[in-house]
Amino acid sequence: MLTHVANENFSRLSFWPLVREFAVPPSMIETATARRLVRDWAGACAAAGFDVDIDMRSVARRHGSELAGRIRADLRSLAPDLLRWHMPRIAPDGLLRPGLTIALARYETEMRCGSAGFLYLVVRTAPAWADAGQRISLALWDGSAAGQHPHPRPNRRFRLDLHRHLWDARRVGELRVRSGAESCSPPLDPELCTAVMALDHCAVDRWAAEGEILCQAEGRPTTTFVVRFGAKQRVVLDLPAAGADGARTLRIAWEYPIGGISVLPVLPDAATWVLPDLALLRAGAITADRLHPLVASALVPSYSSADAPRAPDRTGERLVECRGEQHRIGLVDGVLAALDHDPAEIRREELLAALSGTPLPCLQAIDTAHRQPDWLVGVRERLDHGDIAGALAIVEGLLGPEALLRDGALRDELEAAARRRITHGLFRAGLSEPGMGRVPPQSRRSRDRRAHPRNAASY
Repeated sequence: MLTHVANENFSRLSFWPLVREFAVPPSMIETATARRLVRDWAGACAAAGFDVDIDMRSVARRHGSELAGRIRADLRSLAPDLLRWHMPRIAPDGLLRPGLTIALARYETEMRCGSAGFLYLVVRTAPAWADAGQRISLALWDGSAAGQHPHPRPNRRFRLDLHRHLWDARRVGELRVRSGAESCSPPLDPELCTAVMALDHCAVDRWAAEGEILCQAEGRPTTTFVVRFGAKQRVVLDLPAAGADGARTLRIAWEYPIGGISVLPVLPDAATWVLPDLALLRAGAITADRLHPLVASALVPSYSSADAPRAPDRTGERLVECRGEQHRIGLVDGVLAALDHDPAEIRREELLAALSGTPLPCLQAIDTAHRQPDWLVGVRERLDHGDIAGALAIVEGLLGPEALLRDGALRDELEAAARRRITHGLFRAGLSEPGMGRVPPQSRRSRDRRAHPRNAASY
């Protein structure tokens, strides 16, 4: 039942420091927070890379003003940057898990036939072939189709309607308790202890409380539920009534109807594993100032946003060893230029290079910066995670806003990102087919990890 789990989870934390560095940039958090604080939920969503597919007037006409008011209140408290921070991700790049529909809230409503039904506030991620920009769509789902999306129904395993503290600014204070940062482990059945020894980073100390929340939300008379660890690994657990001493011991459920596992509630993935930020803090792999401010304030009570470091200025002059001397290259009139050579010398050297000669080391450094810069990994990371503005800021800061990119890896990467964004736009418009614009694996950051293993951390 639990075989091979350790092999699947060995890298659960390996990509999270990189995700925390690039996936939700500080500029996005700052802008989205500013819009949310003035109750501009649509503006906050736009700042956090969300596409809003909700027409509140239509909702009011169809479901009534009372339900529309409840939905509007949830939207105004939605922190889309916080939600992006906590969205499920996949190895090895830490990109958003593709093709998901995740429920944020569930509203009971009366259907046209007079029977009771549910309306869901959901977010969706694009399928892998159209995931450029790592954009997230926000919509309402009532059981109807959702265009080209492969999985329009809310996923039972990846759901956040029971974890509002991961997206609702009104409930973020619950994060410390719900993440297990200050909880004590309840009694565990010996068989369960043996089973989970092979698991890494599982939040077994929270399973009992989270399982009870799950079963109550589903209106089930028993507390039997399923915990999934991957595509084929799962365990059925039961939380029986308290004994004479008042303790409830979580145990493996060996007796349940044959074929009945599929109808049992599934413990949400957010409750299955230790919160990545908490695990990183405990391992010393990250500091509080690198976390989302709302997360840091919940997990580290002594944290103050004033302690966050400012980003260093990377647009200054650089030194190049040129003909036995230290020369400077820097920005002049919006382009990268050699500062210690007069224009006539530069023109002669450029002509020599055009005739297959060897140019000055300063000119070689400028050419390398345009074609295959050592900071290309940082640009790729931002492009992969949808931070187009951050990637262009690096390029303009180091090459100049007026630079004309030359043929090479940098230009190829920017052009490929633009083509992928076009594919995503066609997907959103319903004009594309699966497979169009798919990016080969070699174009991801793994292709140059050996050449520049940690240059990304510098930018």
